[in-house]
Order: sequence, then C-alpha cells, then structure tokens
Amino acid sequence: MASSSKGLNNFQGFKKVLDQAKNIIVLSGAGISAESGIPVFRGLTGIWRNHKPTSLATPEAFTANPALVWEFYHYRRCVAFNAPPNNAHLALAKFEQDCKTQNKNFHIITQNVDGLHHRAGSKNVLELHGALSKIRCTHCEQVEENWENPICEALKDRGDPNVTEKSLPPIDIAELPKCKTCGKLARPHIVWFGENLDLNLFEQARNLVEACDLCLLVGTSSVVMPAAMFAPLVAERGYPVAEFNLNDASGQENFQFHFPGPCGTCLPKALGYED
Repeated sequence: MASSSKGLNNFQGFKKVLDQAKNIIVLSGAGISAESGIPVFRGLTGIWRNHKPTSLATPEAFTANPALVWEFYHYRRCVAFNAPPNNAHLALAKFEQDCKTQNKNFHIITQNVDGLHHRAGSKNVLELHGALSKIRCTHCEQVEENWENPICEALKDRGDPNVTEKSLPPIDIAELPKCKTCGKLARPHIVWFGENLDLNLFEQARNLVEACDLCLLVGTSSVVMPAAMFAPLVAERGYPVAEFNLNDASGQENFQFHFPGPCGTCLPKALGYED
C-alpha cells in the first residue's frame, strides 16, 4: 500500500512513492497541452470565431453544417500539428522507457486529441476522446489516420478564427473529406458532446485504473470526466494520487500530493529529470 505522506510540493515524498510503484497511470488533460500552445476549449477563452465548442462539437452541428464544423477542426488540426511536445510530454515519454527497463507498467489515459503524447515518443496511450489525426466515415464507420494538411483542397487557408463565415465562399459538401474506403463523407474521429466514449477503450482504461498503485493527474482536475471518476477510485483503494496543474488543489482530501505550476516544470522535476 501507499505511504501516508501528504503535502504541497513534496518532491522527496513523491519520489519514494514513485520508486515503489509498479503499475503507474497518468490521466492527462488540456492543461498539459496548453503549454504547447493548444487552445483550451473550456472556460472563458474557449471560443472559435463567435462559436463555443458545445455548439460545434456535436453530431447535430455536423449534420446541419458539416463545412463549418470541418473548418473548425481544420483550424484545430493546424494548431495541433504545428505545436511541439513540451517538457511534460517529453518527460512522460522518457519515464515510460525507464519503466520498461525496470519491468514496471506505465500507461497514459488522455482526454486530449492533439496527439502530442505520441509525438513525444509515448507508446502506451489511450486517447479516450479520439484524435485530430484520425477521421471516421459517416457511412461505413471506417477509421483512418490522416496527417494531411490541409486534409482537402477546399479547406486550404480556411479556419481562421478571426474571419466570419459571411466573408468566405461556401464549401460544397462534395468537397469535404471523404472516406478512402467507400467515398462517403468523413467526420473528425472525435467524441463529440452528447456521444458516448468507445466502450472497449473505456473498459481498458477502467482496468488500468483498477490495477494501478499510483495515479498522476497531469493538466486536469478531478472535476472533469473521466478523472472525476478514475482518480477517486485509485484513492479509495488506498493508493496515492498526485496532482500536477496550475490550479489550486482539487480539495480531494485523499489525494496525497499536489504540485502547482506549469506541468512542463514541476512534472519533470517530480519524475527525477531535473534538480
């Protein structure tokens, strides 16, 4: 079982727990990628043009105006594909390699869709909310990886958040991304508001949570799903949870460690890669 050490910025106590752990999971969220320049589409700054994500990232929005939704995701793809993994992503990738040599199990369960964990070198990553680098056919459900930018000619030079739709020529649905298998309209492979997580992926994540003996919350809070459910489950089993984020501690009394500040600074230090 975990040590009873608790504390703010208790790097020494955390390192002892980290060295003893055999099955480690990371729950990552928007905070880690914000340090790479990825906009956070929650809260006051989460606006594209005059639209909120809740009005665009839905099946209903795609049905009503697939061109507008694809413009939004073309913008997000451009930002994500050009953003560099930061020190937090790189530290997690290095730690995964170290765990492998030490016969420890290490997995990242992320709410992010930007692919920065993979680009940093991490291998054991579950992307619960999908990926910007993947598209899914609206007809045959085929999922394809696609890093093309622009993904289609019609979206070239589109997606500028400072331009209104009225000032742009309309895009015909026939010009939007297509499935390479059946030729029908494709959509971003993203779990939109109102949609369920992939059940198999969710079960994999849940199994990892139930087997772990250390959980790291990185750039996410314990009030956003799935961390809202996963992290408390770990703590209830008597194992430590460590928070790494800019905000104050979540208020969860059974979370043992909290490291406030940029993830790219405090996480590498906690993992032993910086003095």
